[in-house]
Amino acid sequence: MATVSLRLNQQEEEFFRSYAQVTGKTLSELFKTALSQKIEDEYDLNIYHTAYDEYQKDPETVSHADFKKELGL
Repeated sequence: MATVSLRLNQQEEEFFRSYAQVTGKTLSELFKTALSQKIEDEYDLNIYHTAYDEYQKDPETVSHADFKKELGL
């Protein structure tokens, strides 16, 4: 398993450690979760922008009734 160092000033360390204590998680868990969520958010935003750009090239709309019909509802 790899080890990664992170430099924190005293305020950051106290803030993060107190949050870890409140949540009952380790700093390692919190940092990994936060970074994973950030990466996922950026990935989702990239997908959104790609889909939006495609929509702008060929904006196709479907009525609510037609969409329900497509879904078999």
